[in-house]
Amino acid sequence: MSVLELSSDNLVTIEEKFKNVREVGNQATWSLSSCKPGYGVHQLRDGSLDTYWQSDGHLPHLVNIQFKRKTTIHNVAIYTDYKLDESYTPTKISVRVGTNFNDLQEIEVVDIQEPSGWIVIPLKDINDKLIRTFMLQIAVLQNHQQGRDTHMRQIKIHSPVQDKPISIAQYANFTSMEYNMFQNIR
Repeated sequence: MSVLELSSDNLVTIEEKFKNVREVGNQATWSLSSCKPGYGVHQLRDGSLDTYWQSDGHLPHLVNIQFKRKTTIHNVAIYTDYKLDESYTPTKISVRVGTNFNDLQEIEVVDIQEPSGWIVIPLKDINDKLIRTFMLQIAVLQNHQQGRDTHMRQIKIHSPVQDKPISIAQYANFTSMEYNMFQNIR
């Protein structure tokens, strides 16, 4: 498994780096295992690299992302900054998928050392196919310097965009003689 690290100095956004993906996190319901007041889901999803989610409790710290319908996931992008957050920065992250809390299966475990920028975790199953899931869980298993709480500044969930031409035949299936008269515009 390869993890792509984009430094904070790099002005390229995640969406520019992966032109065939779109961010689908806004289509999901987000919840956290714990958070300090004022450092919750809103800060994790506000688009600002200056704000962050701060957990409050014992490891593992969980971010739960539940979609209303089965969604194809290309990658998970997490922004962390070791220079600012030090012992609050995750060093080991687990990504789990399933239909609900009861059947989550771990598909990736990532070890990261002093990250400052976007960590992009591609998600594929054992057959090297993209993951389709109702629920995604990101678990912080360990922090740098044995830190107890964690900071994550942003998380983005990307789904692939399929560019394929669409013909009228896909929408209009004329079968009767009367409908066939109107199939073409004259």
